[in-house]
Amino acid sequence: MGFQKANSLAKEGIPFLFLSDFTAKHIEVIALDELQKDDIEYCICEEYSYKEHEHFLEKFPIDYSAYKKKFDAVIEKIKAGETYILNLTQATPIKTDLSLREIYELANAHYKLRYKDQFVCFSPEKFVQIKDNTIHTFPMKGTIDAAVVDAKEKILANEKEMAEHVMIVDLLRNDLSIVAKNVKVEKFRYIQKINAGKKELLQVSSHIRGDLENDWREHLGDILQALLPAGSISGAPKRSTLDIIKNVEKYERKFFSGVFGIFDGQNFDSGVMIRFIEKSADSFSYKSGGGITLDSDARMEYQELQDKIYLP
Repeated sequence: MGFQKANSLAKEGIPFLFLSDFTAKHIEVIALDELQKDDIEYCICEEYSYKEHEHFLEKFPIDYSAYKKKFDAVIEKIKAGETYILNLTQATPIKTDLSLREIYELANAHYKLRYKDQFVCFSPEKFVQIKDNTIHTFPMKGTIDAAVVDAKEKILANEKEMAEHVMIVDLLRNDLSIVAKNVKVEKFRYIQKINAGKKELLQVSSHIRGDLENDWREHLGDILQALLPAGSISGAPKRSTLDIIKNVEKYERKFFSGVFGIFDGQNFDSGVMIRFIEKSADSFSYKSGGGITLDSDARMEYQELQDKIYLP
């Protein structure tokens, strides 16, 4: 129903918010003139002025031994040939004196969304952007603390990170080929800086593009349905990897690692919902994770899980 509504509104040129949970089973499509700011706020900013703030999150991460059991289960599935790369995530309890609305207002990010009193995300990662009959995606895979000596050279030379990035680029290139023609990698493995609370991180991204038919707006919902769940936050091959995620993670991601986007009447832009805080009663959890391959190191992945828990 949600995907069909996206087709209909886009065909009529009516701006709307698109929202999908991780599994693409819970879809919401809301015309922008029907949005209630008290319930939902969003911001998509290609360029934004970084606002400094003094608020940090107190985190209570899972024990390493418990994480290692999940990590080892994924490695066994990789060795069995059931997946090549899998994004393993975890919900981490956090403490903050801020409300979801205050977190939304403080956070610096290209893609921000506050959904009712349920969650807020502040994501650096684009899902797909459609403009002038061209579809673009920008997978992000590979993170390093910018304070590390020669951080840029080290992350680009790291064979494990290279292999992980290549797998995701290949997956998303294949995904785009389902809906577009002349798909190609425009730019491979470039560095972006991300402010991460007390730290600055370097993130490795690539740019993939393809050509759509002139009537793509009539099929926007179908295009999104074909591309979801997001490959960068699930893994490859996608179908079997999704089954493994369900069995290994043993918690519900819900809207975390789903997608939200805006159709403005002509073009579409969207982000992957990472950097995600969820509210439950009077408590908060922060959902984060990272890609696991055969060459992954459990200790390093455990640290990356925690490094991604921040208010930018």
